[in-house]
Amino acid sequence: MRGVFLDVDTLDRSDLDLRSLFATLPEWMPYPGTTAAEVNRRIRNADVVVSNKVLLDRDTLLAAEHLKLVCITATGTNNIDLETACARNISVCNVSGYATPSVVEHVFAQLLILNRQLYAYRDAVSQGRWQQADGFCLLDFPIRELNGLTLGIIGYGELGKAVARMGEAFGMQVLVAERADATPRPGRVPLQTLLAESHAVSLHCPLTAATRNLIGAAEIGLMRRDAVLINTARGGIVDEAALLHALQTGRIAGAAIDVLSEEPPRHGNPLLEAALPNLVVTPHIAWASINARQRLIDEITRNIQAWLAGSARNLVCP
Repeated sequence: MRGVFLDVDTLDRSDLDLRSLFATLPEWMPYPGTTAAEVNRRIRNADVVVSNKVLLDRDTLLAAEHLKLVCITATGTNNIDLETACARNISVCNVSGYATPSVVEHVFAQLLILNRQLYAYRDAVSQGRWQQADGFCLLDFPIRELNGLTLGIIGYGELGKAVARMGEAFGMQVLVAERADATPRPGRVPLQTLLAESHAVSLHCPLTAATRNLIGAAEIGLMRRDAVLINTARGGIVDEAALLHALQTGRIAGAAIDVLSEEPPRHGNPLLEAALPNLVVTPHIAWASINARQRLIDEITRNIQAWLAGSARNLVCP
């Protein structure tokens, strides 16, 4: 059997152990990356395809006559046409939970940066303001403890629950948003209530038609002026122009954004063009610790091994 890994460089920068993965099949062809023009030729004779961000659309799946298994190196399956895969009896596996510790740590690193004004104080030292101070310390920027604050979670799956647990460990009160179309459940509050009462709002929902621009000008207008917004989910969930305006006008206190509506942002982005002390933008790396990426490879390896043994796991199709 022949395996093809279409975009190794999206996961591995020579810092992971891929030996177990490549021992699953007699033949593997790993590619650093694959363009749309290259994908059909590269998977034409493949039995197993591993892909992270390469699009496997209907025509591609129909042309891959030998294809039996697709392993997505992610939880989301939006890069593959599942309807066609199921119709062709191609098994599709994903991975979940691999990045939970990494994302949780990133969320709280950003919360601490914003609430303790770490960048503002770092810049003050770089500018020589501490060296010229009258006293032993600077108190130019207010520092706020997480203990006692309210943390709002939007999206209460694996990641949302883990962030909530960490928030409680910091002594935060946790609110969880109810979905707009759901019957009210114990322990959930309407989104509007969460936005109005939370000192920090953390997004952990998928990008769907229902969640696109979920946080727009109206929603930001409900937030406390001393609140911060953390987005490690998907860029399209937040109206970026509305967020920028809110930060520039002091409508909210700060934001930490790990995802943008276009990635990479080759055509620019309003959040990248603003040099604001209360905005931190990182390049979609909340998930990307070495540990998380190795767990992801190990889970893909187990998916292939289980499929070969006739007991497929993590199936999303068929």
